[in-house]
Amino acid sequence: MYFSPMRILKIVLGNVWRIWFFFWAIVSFLVLYPVFVVALRGSAPYVTAFKWMKIHARIIVFFSGIKVEVIHRFKPMQNETYVLCPNHISYLDIVLTYIAFPHYFHFMGKAELKRVPLFNIFFKKMNIAVERKSRSGSHKAYVRASNDLQKNISISIFPEATIPACNPHLGPMKNGAFKLAIENQVKILPIVFIDNWKVLPDVPHKINGGKPCKARIVIAPPIDTKGLEEKDTATVKQRYRELMDEILKEYDYGNL
Repeated sequence: MYFSPMRILKIVLGNVWRIWFFFWAIVSFLVLYPVFVVALRGSAPYVTAFKWMKIHARIIVFFSGIKVEVIHRFKPMQNETYVLCPNHISYLDIVLTYIAFPHYFHFMGKAELKRVPLFNIFFKKMNIAVERKSRSGSHKAYVRASNDLQKNISISIFPEATIPACNPHLGPMKNGAFKLAIENQVKILPIVFIDNWKVLPDVPHKINGGKPCKARIVIAPPIDTKGLEEKDTATVKQRYRELMDEILKEYDYGNL
């Protein structure tokens, strides 16, 4: 495959920026780590820790030169509980969820995050680690998430579970997020990341490194699950996917 000098320069600069991004993510986290340790004492809700996590997210995007634009087609209500369902296209998604959604929530993430030194502090009490290869572990995480929803704590979960190989296009989706919302009769809130795959790429565009540009996020109207049953899971999942596809198409998604 031929790379022109200009293409090579863009790749080099993109990867220099990528290193810069992770540098600020790590350094700012280490500086704030003692604050997180203190704020995560006791039991949920960890409101102070959550506020500092939002500040941490703002620090990362500020020093990385990322301009975040949240497009509200719906404004989440503070007194409502949601299952937040963003598309998963970049490691930036977690950071920007803290900026996009204004109210307190817990993340559900892969169990590997629980084994990351220092960072695992968030998954010891606040966020929920999912052992996907363990049936009992997955069930335990599901029960914990249901309990949080019953306490009016919103849950954020990526329906795709991981960044798909077909990224930036939507990948196969698991039923967990939709079953969780239906069982607890809470609304599903679609969060649409438009530009994260270009800002901080993963497969198959990782070679590009990334670039500091605008990151648009659409908060779509929620999908109501009131009165629905587990048998409606597939229908709700299809409705969610169609809504996401419609918004992504509107923004000419997938084109550099």
